[in-house]
Amino acid sequence: MNNMKINEKNVQNFWQHNPCGESLITATNADWELFFKEYDAYRYSTEGHILPELDKLNLKEKKVLEIGIGQAADSEKIIRRGGRWSGLDLTNEAVFRAKKRFALKNIEYDEIKQGSALNIPYPDNSFDIVYSHGVLHHIPEIKKASSEILRVLKSNGRLVIMLYNKNSLNYKLSICLIIRLLMIGLFCGKTWIKSPLLKDHLENAKNEGLFNYLRNPRFLYANTDGPNNPYSKVYDKNLVKQDFPDFSFQNSHCHFLNIRHLPFLKIFPHTILKWLAAHYGWHLWVTLKPTEKQL
Repeated sequence: MNNMKINEKNVQNFWQHNPCGESLITATNADWELFFKEYDAYRYSTEGHILPELDKLNLKEKKVLEIGIGQAADSEKIIRRGGRWSGLDLTNEAVFRAKKRFALKNIEYDEIKQGSALNIPYPDNSFDIVYSHGVLHHIPEIKKASSEILRVLKSNGRLVIMLYNKNSLNYKLSICLIIRLLMIGLFCGKTWIKSPLLKDHLENAKNEGLFNYLRNPRFLYANTDGPNNPYSKVYDKNLVKQDFPDFSFQNSHCHFLNIRHLPFLKIFPHTILKWLAAHYGWHLWVTLKPTEKQL
């Protein structure tokens, strides 16, 4: 897909039909209670840093807007930590799932809305915290979203986001090198490939031309959230500053090695894995505040 053709509608259609994280667990929505239980267990066992990061936010009685709800796992955790939670998602599927989760667990919240981060349906200065985990890097018009977040955030508020890390092992080693070499090898022997995921990658390569498909950013999109993912972006601190020009850095952390893509890392002891995650993790957590000129 050409960069010029990517728009919010492409992103919305993809996530409407590919709910976040659904393919990572075996439970299905035939039993929502079991599904949410298994999803949460998987999420917080593989990404155990999320809950401590939420604890740091001192959420009690804070008005929180979450942009991108997913399966509403973090949403529930925010509410249980005392946050006055409102959610905004581009898809009605995510809104449906959040409402299903909260109804099953009898959880109270402020509001859930389907809508766009490019036109946030809330008044100016509404929230103490805007939180978004793994969502803003899927927005092609990110500077417009940044301006909208600034508008609805209080002058002393915080924007807390997780973005894909450009300086991670997952990007530099897995996506940029290993998976490219693997794709070249598989393309030559594609007739015996059985995996649906690999078949989709090879179909992309066939339709777009192998070496055109392997170019960034196209290959990045396909290797973050699936072969049909229309858009993703990777960030370092400089790119964060460019895309969020009216905010200033408060702090940032790296987490999560994404060992599913780098299984050889399992040979290392926990202390080394912890160090690697803190320096070269796939998830870049950033806390931003409105700059002085916006106060």
